[in-house]
Amino acid sequence: MVRQLGELENDIMTRVWQWNRPVTVREVLQDLQSEREIAYTTVMTVLDKLYRKGWLRREQAGRAYRYEPVSSREAYTAALMNEAWATSDNPAAALVHFFGLMSPEQREALRDALRVTGVDTEETREPPAR
Repeated sequence: MVRQLGELENDIMTRVWQWNRPVTVREVLQDLQSEREIAYTTVMTVLDKLYRKGWLRREQAGRAYRYEPVSSREAYTAALMNEAWATSDNPAAALVHFFGLMSPEQREALRDALRVTGVDTEETREPPAR
């Protein structure tokens, strides 16, 4: 079961995913301090919790740790979407509603994703215009 990240967990993971390299507590702290007052120990505790939950791996670098993500933000988003869909009593209806909420650009991205994954078949292609 994938649990949605809390607000601070998400803010920290967003930075780690964007930087796409091992990061220290101090680096994350300095970046977060541009938006809010936050203590070093708070950032250290959240990074440690994310490590213990399996979101991050860490490696000792001197007296500090360097943290990096175990998987991508896209994989996290996909897992959340899959879990939300799986909890529906009527998954087909949930998909219909979800597709109805999508912008034209999102629908095009979905078509592209279906082609890339090889799921694009006669059943998923739009009929030709007549």
